[in-house]
Parts: sequence; C-alpha cells; structure tokens
Amino acid sequence: MNNTQEKGRELTFSILKYNPLDKESKPVFVEFKIEETIGMTLFIALNIIREKMDADLAFDFVCRAGICGSCGMVVNGKPLLACRTLTKDYEDGKIQLMPMPAFELIRDLSVNTGKWMDAMSVRVESWIHTNKLHDISKLEEKVDPDVADETFELDRCIECGLCVSSCATALMRPDFIGPAGLNRIARFYVDPHDNRTNEDYYELIGDDNGIFGCMSLMACEDHCPKELPLQEKIAYLRRKMVSLK
Repeated sequence: MNNTQEKGRELTFSILKYNPLDKESKPVFVEFKIEETIGMTLFIALNIIREKMDADLAFDFVCRAGICGSCGMVVNGKPLLACRTLTKDYEDGKIQLMPMPAFELIRDLSVNTGKWMDAMSVRVESWIHTNKLHDISKLEEKVDPDVADETFELDRCIECGLCVSSCATALMRPDFIGPAGLNRIARFYVDPHDNRTNEDYYELIGDDNGIFGCMSLMACEDHCPKELPLQEKIAYLRRKMVSLK
C-alpha cells in the first residue's frame, strides 16, 4: 500500500510590506513560496505565511466567510476579499498582494476602512430623518414588502471598501463620496421612514464630489462581493438629482 500523498504545486506570493509609522521603513515586495492545498484561499495562505515565515506580516480578517468585509486587498491588480479568493484560480501560481488604495494605510496589507466609512456615514447623515414621535408601546408602522425588500437589499453592504478602491473617481478625488456613500444615500432614499426631500439629498450629493462625480465606469459593481445593484441605484439617483439642477 502506497501511503505517499501527491504534493500540491508551489505558489509564489509577492506581498507589499511597509510601515508608514516607521521612518526607516520603505515599501518593498517580499516573496514567499508555499505549497498549495486543496480548497486553499488567500486567507489560509496568508495565515501559513505569517505562522511559518513572517510573524510580522499585517493583514485583517474576522469572519472568514465573506460577511465582515475585513480582508479586502488588491490581488494581481484587482480588489478582492482574501477569504473568498481561491488560489487555484491563479493558473501560474503567482499572486501579488497589495493594500487597497483610497484608504489610510496601517501597515502592509492592513488599511483603515472604518475611518473612511465612519466619515462617510456622518457626511450623508446616515440615520432616519423624521419629525414623528415614536411610541414604543405601539406596533411599528407597516411597510410594503417590496419596499422593505429594496431597503434590505441595499443594507447588505458589508463596507469592505472594494467598490471604493476600484473607483477611478475615488482614487483621483479624496473628497468623492464613493460608491459606498451613494449606496447609503440610495438606502435611505427608498426607506419610507425617512422624510428627507429631493432637495435635502441634493444638498448632500448634488455636486462633483457626489453623484455628478461618478464617471459611470461601474468598476464598483464589478467588484462588489455582495453583487449590490450599484449601477441601477447610482443611475436612479443621478436622474433624480439632474431634475433639480
């Protein structure tokens, strides 16, 4: 009986390492070679590299299931979630990893998406605007199921930042609200509990740093891991805002 197992192919990772807080640190690509295993994801590969080769390597992860949005990074030039990206999809076995642009770099592959998302939430006033007084002793207002589904669909955004890091306008204009911000606006726009008018929304996004800054290249929708209808909603908001110009 032959107990030997066939070895997996060799993967070559080229990972950007840089610590902006260290004055002596310079951006440099470091190469690591590991053996591929069945069903290996970038998340698994990165943990092997950190455990066995470079304990100093910094990257983010939480859920490992494509839900938390923490492990976004640029893989061979494309923003992806490390936990959902299989190494077998790279036929030549060569994988380059870089941190996502448009966000503050913490170190290596780790970026501060939370800081950007928090500022975006404040900027678009990401809360229900209403003058109604709520009586918690009474049942909530009924909402048409189709409207509720539309709102919940947009609420599926996991704020991973892939759409922002793939957006040409966001990379050129740091003040651009980004696809995530426009999606957040669309979420409240369709919510019947929010009493803001078109004019109110125009004050928030009716300029080149808002809806009119989008160049409609739609890389945001192409890279969204949740396949949100960003193209449809951005076009819808633009039509509404154009009518007020």
